[in-house]
Amino acid sequence: MLLLALSCVRLWAFDPVVDMAAQYRARVDRVLEVPLSEMPRYVRLTEAALARAEVSLSRPQYLIVVDRDPSMQALFLLFRGADGQLQWVGASPVSSGLPGSVGYFETPLGVFEHSLANPDSRSQGTLDSEGLRVYGEKGLRIYDFGWQQVPKGWGDGAVAPMRLLMHATDPDLLERRLGSAQSEGSIRIPATLDRLIDRYGLLDADYQQAARDGKPPDVLGPQREPVAFPGRYLIVVESGRSERPEWSPRPYIPHRMPARPPTGSGDKHGGAAHGTVAQGLDGRVGIVQGEGLHMGMQR
Repeated sequence: MLLLALSCVRLWAFDPVVDMAAQYRARVDRVLEVPLSEMPRYVRLTEAALARAEVSLSRPQYLIVVDRDPSMQALFLLFRGADGQLQWVGASPVSSGLPGSVGYFETPLGVFEHSLANPDSRSQGTLDSEGLRVYGEKGLRIYDFGWQQVPKGWGDGAVAPMRLLMHATDPDLLERRLGSAQSEGSIRIPATLDRLIDRYGLLDADYQQAARDGKPPDVLGPQREPVAFPGRYLIVVESGRSERPEWSPRPYIPHRMPARPPTGSGDKHGGAAHGTVAQGLDGRVGIVQGEGLHMGMQR
């Protein structure tokens, strides 16, 4: 009984902003030092996006906000308190979509729900034909926000289906590029941030409810320490900056990536890498649900 009481006191005493910010700084290796003067800008962008999507937040929860602006490329973890106020928790560089090549979309703007309707998976950590672990090291979580209808970033720009994912990326060759637009439409995040979001279930409102109902999703790991106020929304905005702020330094991007010997290995999201558009852009579409090959799964 004493241990149970102490556990309850500890849970109750956890401050969702101060304590999570401390965990963010301790566990995430790529952190942006965001000035407090930036807070009003992102509060406005977040609230405007929620209003446009007609999403009303009725309880305290975490939110993940991504600024896809080419001069920013950053993720902000926010907490919405019981009073409706948004507060900073932490920020990190990311990579969103880079249109201009076949198979590449611009990451769509809007509010995207993280739910069991589009179950998450985990990276297998295998190398593709270019020697890249495109979803990061084995075991890292791949957050799935479902199919979106998005204008193609190439050709005629017609609207096409794109699977919106948030995931880690190759630790040796691609993570160093975070802070610049690089992906086919997904949101690439630091591996340490992927683990933080997973460990504390920051976007796992649906997943935690399923666990309480006695049906824990298989993707939930044994090392979880779920927070009392999980969220479920990814919000993608664009700040429209004219230049890059000093607190968000541009990443060093070598002219060419070092070569690795091709292995032919795929990942859980498919087989052969970099197929034709008809084959599903990069050959990774639909394997999570066992649906075979479809166009639109982004990395």
